[in-house]
Order: sequence, then C-alpha cells, then structure tokens
Amino acid sequence: MQTLLLESALLGSVVGIVLGLTGAGGAIIAVPLLIFGLHLPIADAAPIALFAVGVSAALGALLALKQGKVRYRAASLLALAGLAASPLGVFLAQRIPNAPLTLLFATVLGYAAFHTCRKSMRNPAEYVEHSSTSCQLGPGGRLIWTWACARRIAIAGVSAGFLSGLLGVGGGFIIVPALQKITNLHMQSIMPTSLAVIALISLAGVISAVAMRGIDWAIALPFAFGAGAGMLLVSAFANGFTGPRLQQGFAILAGCVSIGMIISQVQNLL
Repeated sequence: MQTLLLESALLGSVVGIVLGLTGAGGAIIAVPLLIFGLHLPIADAAPIALFAVGVSAALGALLALKQGKVRYRAASLLALAGLAASPLGVFLAQRIPNAPLTLLFATVLGYAAFHTCRKSMRNPAEYVEHSSTSCQLGPGGRLIWTWACARRIAIAGVSAGFLSGLLGVGGGFIIVPALQKITNLHMQSIMPTSLAVIALISLAGVISAVAMRGIDWAIALPFAFGAGAGMLLVSAFANGFTGPRLQQGFAILAGCVSIGMIISQVQNLL
C-alpha cells in the first residue's frame, strides 16, 4: 500500500511540473502515466487524472490571479462552455471499450505533439502575422468583446470540455493554442487563464465521473498531492523555462507516449 501511495505521488508530481511549465501539457500526459505506471484502464485513469490536474491547475491559477494575470472574463466563458460539454464526454467514456478509447487518446496526444512541435519552429513574427485575432485588446489592455470573439472562445471551451470528460485531459492543449490564435494576449496571460479554465472544467468532469462510475481515491489523493506539489515547485521560476525548446521537449515526450500507447494496443489485439 505504501509503495502504491509513493508511486502515485511521484507520477502526480511529473504532471504538476509539466503543467506548471507549459500551462497545458501536464494534463494530457496524466492519463498515460496512470495507464503505464499503475496499469489502470483508461476509464479508471481519466477521472483520477482530471482530479489531479484540477487541483494543481487551481493552485497555479490562484497564484496567478493574485498577480492579476488571469483574464477572468475569457476564462469564465471558456469554462461555462466546457462545463456544458464535459458530462457528455464522461457519459460516452463509460460506454466506449478500453481499446478504441485508448487509441483515440493516443491519436489526440499525437496531434497535440505535432501541433506543439510545428508551433515551436515558427518565427514569432510570422506567427503573429498569420494569426486570425477576433479578440483585440483595447486601450486599457482588456479584450474588446464582439460576437465573433465570444463565439470562437465558446467553441474552444466546448471542445476542451468534451475532450476533458471523454479522455480525462484538462483541455489546455486546445485552450492555449485557441487563445493564441483568437486573441493577441501575451503568453503570460494565456497560460494562467488556461489553468483557471482547466481547474473548472476538470472539477465538472470529476463530479460527473464520481456520479456515474466512482473514483479510486486511494490512488487519486496521493496522485493529486504530487501534482499540486509539482505545480508549486515550478511556480516560482516557470518563466525562466518558457520558449521553443520547452515546447519541443514536450512534443517529443508526447509523441513518444502516443506511439507507445498505439503499439501497446496493437500488441494486445494480436
């Protein structure tokens, strides 16, 4: 039992560290860590991952909120849209067999790795030039809300919420690129805003999962404790590790995990 608690906490700390550095990546690697590290089926791993990601994201968002970095209006709209879609994802996750659900997760993870790697290789000036910003910043540094701006942010929230419930991911790998494309916010605002949304959407997913299937708290609590500790560990110096190299490192990690999950499922079918 003690070994299980220690393994859960150590695996959770990896999630918190990556989440604190990227604002997105820790959520999507939580499920593979539970599948490979503790040999859980994806339907059991997903709510545990959501719980841990929600706890660590909430800690990071609260720290950023005190510093005035969270765009709470954008976060509220993203979260409300995500909360509406998350229970549907949880409902479907309980009814899809483990193998196809795992392959779907591996595909989404592979896409996230490819997108992150491609983005990290772009010239920042080129990215800004070709990005479509529906939400512009006003003179006071606040977003100017229009119908096009609200619609695109809501769509991103629905996508993040649905995948959060279905696959146990926080949705940050959708929220961060969406805010980069839709708005001209700086990453110092996008990352903490993403954390706030992840915390709220994850909470809804956990509540839905507990009501429909339950959750293994013996694993979830130490895993969440480790994730929170990892988040606090990197919160003081996360800004020093941002940049293309960090994105490429996450892309390589996510790509390798995606390939490993696919190979594992193919071997099980043979």
